[in-house]
Amino acid sequence: MKIKFLSVALGVALSATMMSASAQKTYTEGTVTYSTSMRGQQVEIKEYFTPDSIAATFSAGPATIKLLSDANHKSFVVMVDVPVASIKKAAVYTPDEVDQAMNAFPTFTFAPGTETKQISGFNCKKVVATDNKDKKTYDIWVTNDITVPPTAVPIYYKAIGGFPVQYTAFQQGQSTEVTVSSVTGDKAPKGTFAIAPDFDKISKDDLTAMSGGGGQ
Repeated sequence: MKIKFLSVALGVALSATMMSASAQKTYTEGTVTYSTSMRGQQVEIKEYFTPDSIAATFSAGPATIKLLSDANHKSFVVMVDVPVASIKKAAVYTPDEVDQAMNAFPTFTFAPGTETKQISGFNCKKVVATDNKDKKTYDIWVTNDITVPPTAVPIYYKAIGGFPVQYTAFQQGQSTEVTVSSVTGDKAPKGTFAIAPDFDKISKDDLTAMSGGGGQ
């Protein structure tokens, strides 16, 4: 009788564990780590998110770059920190410049497929994204293993029906491939979503001039 009871109890415990492991995890804030290519170089980016804000940070040679935006995509700041050159600049986009950047992104129609695979430990399904303008298609792999605030999803993939794990990203008419390696509940360090007082505020045009015409 005891053996039978233990067997049943073990079965229930295993079932509960399996259900827990497959349950969707919800993040209200945290960190997405992903890799992409910039000017032929592989770059790892950490993206901190909350329901209200997002900050992406990465290294480019001796510089540390931070991109700041809000949930409504009404503000955008590019912060450049180059310690060896004593440069600390924060390029603050005007509302019109933000609107221009947003309007330059493609708009998509999404068609969920039946293909599935695991990427970085996430159970993913393929969604075909069709650009409404030029009809070009992109294979986007999304997961429903987790849920995140809309801020953590690229604006052009908001309606894709999941969290993009492997996808094509767009910026200023250019595209690049992105693969997410992890999503954690690690909170952003204090001050991440603000412009530090020791940064000089400049314009988008100033930033472009600083980078020889190739800025954000």
